[in-house]
Amino acid sequence: MTRNVRAVAWSATALAVCNLSALFVGCRGGTTGLQAPVPGRVAEGKETFRFDTFGDETFWTDTLRMHEVIETAVDPTTALSVGLKVDADALPPAVVQGIQNGSISLTSPATTLALLKLNAVVGLKGTVETINGKDRLTRVGITCALCHSTVNNSFAKGIGQRRDGWPNRDLNPGAIIALSAALTAGQKTVYNSWGPGKYDPRYNFDGKNGPQVIPPAYGLAGIHRITATGDGDQVEYWNRYVGVTQMHGHGSFSDSRTRVSVQNPPDMISSKLAALQAYQLSIEAPAPTAGSFDPIAAGRGKEVFDGPGKCATCHAAPLFTDANQRLHSPAEVVSEPEPNGVPSYASRSATKMYRTSPLKGIWQHPPYFHNGIAPTLVAVVDRYNTRKGLNLTARQKADLVQYLKSL
Repeated sequence: MTRNVRAVAWSATALAVCNLSALFVGCRGGTTGLQAPVPGRVAEGKETFRFDTFGDETFWTDTLRMHEVIETAVDPTTALSVGLKVDADALPPAVVQGIQNGSISLTSPATTLALLKLNAVVGLKGTVETINGKDRLTRVGITCALCHSTVNNSFAKGIGQRRDGWPNRDLNPGAIIALSAALTAGQKTVYNSWGPGKYDPRYNFDGKNGPQVIPPAYGLAGIHRITATGDGDQVEYWNRYVGVTQMHGHGSFSDSRTRVSVQNPPDMISSKLAALQAYQLSIEAPAPTAGSFDPIAAGRGKEVFDGPGKCATCHAAPLFTDANQRLHSPAEVVSEPEPNGVPSYASRSATKMYRTSPLKGIWQHPPYFHNGIAPTLVAVVDRYNTRKGLNLTARQKADLVQYLKSL
């Protein structure tokens, strides 16, 4: 593999990982997740989360030439089909009316450029310039919001008000990456194998194909060890990791445990970390919608959760995780073995362990576990019941599901 092709292969997973910095915040010393957010910092971090690329256009534009792909082949219908979202609040009335009456085409790439010009495509930052009387997309990059925001579909499917911190489980990062002409057929096969809502945050380093689900980025205040494997305690670790090694933004990251060392000057990330964390920690887990669970059954389910289900042993209230105290070996969890014979995800990490996932807002983000092997909460409870030998009755399992839906 030539140096240039290797660089593309090494970095192409970046879009799939979609800036996990939204998730990986909180630390045990210095700035912590327990601090009250400063309003000014929260507002600044919100802008960073939604619109800052950390200069990653040098990769997505100059190396992968994704601006050319978008300009010629990605109309709004195609964009929505691979899970990209449109911020309805960024659309002026004339554009809304044009979409409604059909005078604005949703099958023309020119409309995508118009949406990028309005900053309306969630997680994509485009520079649109008028050249010889025609709008041209000259630069494009990605932001935190690409994978860790969605919309409420208030206007149409994929078009609505932003919901920052909600995992975009419709997004198909691999399919988007595979549009690049800079990749080999073999690389495109790997990326196309991931499917909606999944990515592999290690593939660009170890070459093992084991896609993980995009996790939520809300309800993180007070929780340390934010990643599935708890690799880093400090916000600097994970925001640098994702910003530099996955988004391909400008800065540096090194970790001898994973033998990852990337230098991509100038540093456009360090000054953004504090505000980004403040915003991330301000995003609360969504409350369940009215009528989405049976409150009486949920009350009984709490007794199962705290008692025979043994859930509270690790998912301890009020955070519903013991991540601040300990990590767990792969032998302790029910999410392994990985599907399709993929090596243990923990084995590919710095800690070789797993953290207990917090449960607030769990109703919102199926499928479950780091690898998405449980499509529903019913499947989650069944898996625990079988693997842990809990011997729960059918009613106890049903009640437990209702309690989980209430969190």
